[in-house]
Amino acid sequence: MTTDQFLPMDDKSATAVFAANGIDVTPRKDQGVFKVVRRQGLDGDRPMIGDKVTVHYTGKLLTGKKFDCSWERKEPFCFNVGKGQVLKAWDIGVLSMQRGEVCSLLCKPDYAYGPTGNPDKIPPNSSVVFEMELLNFEGEILTADGGIMRRIKVKGEGYSNPNDGATVDVHLEGRCGDRLFDCRDVSFIVGQGEDKGIPLGVDRAMDKMQRGECCLLYLKPKYGFGNEGKPEYKVGPDKEIVYEVTLKNFKRAKESWEMDLNEKLDLVSGVKTKGNQYFKAGRHHQAVIQYQRIISWLELECGTGMEQHKKIQDYVSTAHLNLALCFLRLKEFSQAVDNCNKVSCVTLMTSARLHPSGYVHLLLHANVSPCACVCLCKVIEHDESNEKALYRRGEARLLRNEYSLAMADFQKVLEVNPFNRAARAQLSSCQSKMKEHQEQEKKIYANMFQKFAERDSKVCKLSFLG
Repeated sequence: MTTDQFLPMDDKSATAVFAANGIDVTPRKDQGVFKVVRRQGLDGDRPMIGDKVTVHYTGKLLTGKKFDCSWERKEPFCFNVGKGQVLKAWDIGVLSMQRGEVCSLLCKPDYAYGPTGNPDKIPPNSSVVFEMELLNFEGEILTADGGIMRRIKVKGEGYSNPNDGATVDVHLEGRCGDRLFDCRDVSFIVGQGEDKGIPLGVDRAMDKMQRGECCLLYLKPKYGFGNEGKPEYKVGPDKEIVYEVTLKNFKRAKESWEMDLNEKLDLVSGVKTKGNQYFKAGRHHQAVIQYQRIISWLELECGTGMEQHKKIQDYVSTAHLNLALCFLRLKEFSQAVDNCNKVSCVTLMTSARLHPSGYVHLLLHANVSPCACVCLCKVIEHDESNEKALYRRGEARLLRNEYSLAMADFQKVLEVNPFNRAARAQLSSCQSKMKEHQEQEKKIYANMFQKFAERDSKVCKLSFLG
C-alpha cells in the first residue's frame, strides 16, 4: 500500500483504510495513530526512549496536499525520541520502527497538531499522514567525551532527579560481553558509589534518572573499571561494560539554597575528608565530585565577621588547589590551570576583606551581595602569591608545552619561597625542554627549506627544457 493511491480521503475513509492495512500503535489503542509498513526494516532492536533517531519524512493532509518534506530538502531530521520534542504521533510511531523501515502513519488531531492546527499549513482539528523512514538510532550520550551512553527501557515518573549527596535505592545488573557479573539491590550516596563498588558511570548517570526508570548504561573503560579492571568480578583491564539500572527510590540531598551557612560549614569538613580519601586511593574522578560540592556551597558565601569569612575562603582555596591536583593527575591541564587561577581570585578577596581600607570590606559592611564581591575580584589586579597555586599551574602549563608561561609561574614560586627545591628543578626542566623544542623546530624548518629548494630547482630545469 502507498498513501498516494488512496488520497484524497475524508477522515472516516482514512481510518477504515489504515485499520484494514495496518495496526493501531497507540498505548491506549484509541486509534489515534495507525501504522502501515511499506518496507520492512532490518531485524534487530527498536529505538528506546531518549535515543537519538534520524528520520526522513513527508507530511500530507488528507486532501493529498504536501506541507513538509525532508527528502526534498535533502536534510534528515534528528531528535530524541519519547522526550516530547516532536509530535506525539512521531514519538509513538518511531518507537515501533526498525532501522531501515519505511511506514505511513495516520495521525489524529490529538496526536498531531491539535485543535489549533498550524497557521497557513494545517487547518484546525486535521488528521495528517506522515511517510517516514528510520535511517538510524543510537543511545543518548550523557557525557561530552561519549563515555556514558543511556538507553531507557522503562520511563520513570515525575520530573525530579537524584542530586549529588542523594541516597538512592537501585537494582543493578552488570554485564561484560554476554556474561552477567553483578546482580544486586543496593543503596548508596550519589557521588560516593565507589564505596559500594559502583562504577563511576553508574554514579554519574543518577542525576539524569527518574523514580521507576529502568535503563541500560553503556560504559567506556574510564567510566567502568578503568585500566585496573575488577578482579573480583573477573572483568579485565580496559573493558567496556553494560549496566542495567532500575532506580527504585531516592531521597534528594538539600541543595545549597536550602541550607544556611552553618549547615554548610558543618558538612564541609566531612566532604573534604571524603575527597581526600578518594584522592589518596587514586580515585581522582570521585575526589573531584567532593571538592566541587564544597565550592558550590561556599563560593558565594561571605560569612559574618573576619574569622568566619577567612574560614570560608580557606575551604574554597583548598578545594580549588585540590581540584587542580586532581586534574593534573587526570591530564586535564586546562581545568588544572583554571582552578589555580581561581585560587588567586579567592586569595585576593580574602586579603581585601582583612584590610579595613579594602573595597571588599566596604562592600560587605554595606550589605552588598556576595555576587558583587566575586565580580569585584575579577577587576582588581590579582595578588598571585599562593605558592601551591602557582606551582600547580606551572605543572599544568609545562605538561601543555607552554614552557614560557610555566617558567614564569615557577619563577614566581621562587620569589615567594626561594627555598622551594621542586620549583627550582621544574624551572631547570622547562629550560631543557625549551631548548629541545627549539632544536626540533630548527630541524623541521631546515628540512622544509631544503625541500622547497629542491622543488624550485626541479621547476627551473623543467622550464629550461620546455
